[in-house]
Amino acid sequence: MDGLSDKTVMITGASRGIGEAAARAFAAEGANVVLLARSRDAIADLAGEIGPQALAVPCDVSRYWEVEAAVKAAGDTFGGLDILINNAGVIEPISHLVDADPGAWGHVIDINLKGVFNGMRAAAPAMIAKGGGTIITISSGAAHGPVEAWSHYCASKAGAAMLTRCLHKEASEKGIRAMGLSPGTVATEMQREIKASGINPVSQLDWSDHIPADWPAKALVWMCGPDAGEFAGEEISLRDEGIRARIGLAA
Repeated sequence: MDGLSDKTVMITGASRGIGEAAARAFAAEGANVVLLARSRDAIADLAGEIGPQALAVPCDVSRYWEVEAAVKAAGDTFGGLDILINNAGVIEPISHLVDADPGAWGHVIDINLKGVFNGMRAAAPAMIAKGGGTIITISSGAAHGPVEAWSHYCASKAGAAMLTRCLHKEASEKGIRAMGLSPGTVATEMQREIKASGINPVSQLDWSDHIPADWPAKALVWMCGPDAGEFAGEEISLRDEGIRARIGLAA
């Protein structure tokens, strides 16, 4: 894709799954990649594989000051920030609402919802100052309908989807392209955790029902290009065969 060789992309939750695949996909297009995760060793190893166009920044997205420092590190190292992928998210502990541990429930909100706000709040002003940028948040079908034992995940993803809409409303005229990507079920470690719970129909899906992590990674790269401009302020679903065709993914 044209136009990414001079861009800097920050990816949260970059140590595994969609985040790791996205880091590789953006780097392959020539972008600088700033890798954020709590797993210090994993992102250091990934940055080492990618090379000098990668920067590993250990970060807990639930702590605003850490995300703010990561944005500053991106600017200091690569001269600015053009794209933010809000990918970090957790689903454990899976539990029925009436049995949920309040502290653990709240911790999921801190990562999945406050982490998205922290990313937007830290990155958007820096992007606006240099003329604009793209902020994409990983969403889920769980943002739009209840799933048994996922009250924390559903609530956090619904909130994150609304944050995308709010950011679009407030900052689109300042050059911010805010979008969501709902990938469907993806073959990642999170799916292993879901299966281990044995609760709700999602846990019963066969592994072959899940798409590979490089599909949403390719979608994220595509969403940063001009062909996806019509979806600003909206959420794209990889369950949509038309979208898959536009990205060039297999049926």
